[in-house]
Amino acid sequence: MFFEVSLWNFRFFILAPVIFSLLSALRLIMIGTMDIWAGLTLALDPKDPEGEITIQTVAYIIGGVDYYLIGIVLFIFAFGIYELFISEINIKYQDKSSILQSHSLEELKGKLVNVIVVALIVSLFKQMLSIEIGKLSDVIYIAMAILLISISQYLLHLSHTKSIKHKTSGDTNNHNSAES
Repeated sequence: MFFEVSLWNFRFFILAPVIFSLLSALRLIMIGTMDIWAGLTLALDPKDPEGEITIQTVAYIIGGVDYYLIGIVLFIFAFGIYELFISEINIKYQDKSSILQSHSLEELKGKLVNVIVVALIVSLFKQMLSIEIGKLSDVIYIAMAILLISISQYLLHLSHTKSIKHKTSGDTNNHNSAES
């Protein structure tokens, strides 16, 4: 009995990654805000609206969005592992379809992968702003990267719609069996 209680209470060590993930998310959101602010404070050059200043502004803003997305990943991770290992968070006005709720590690992993892929897309977009195309192979590599990201996003979308249909049909089956 003592061993089982002790073993059960070891789950509270999960609080360390929860707290540090939340602090990291806060830090990344602050960095993203500073990045975006830096982009907004650059002086505009009306004589060259598509010049170097514009590219720097876009790079700062896209970089800030990238930091926000990584912060969101950490926030979803912290919330998900807290609910899975410590306790379900019951808020009076909580939405039943919240992105923050995870009922299994698989569901949490799927949510994290979706946000990470979006962060990678944003990061690739930022990197493409500074790429100088010198050869035909550079264009081909860029096109292949865009194609691979598009395919991965499409497959994630298919996976997401399949899981929604599975949940919906499961709810319908449970509802129909309850009526019988």
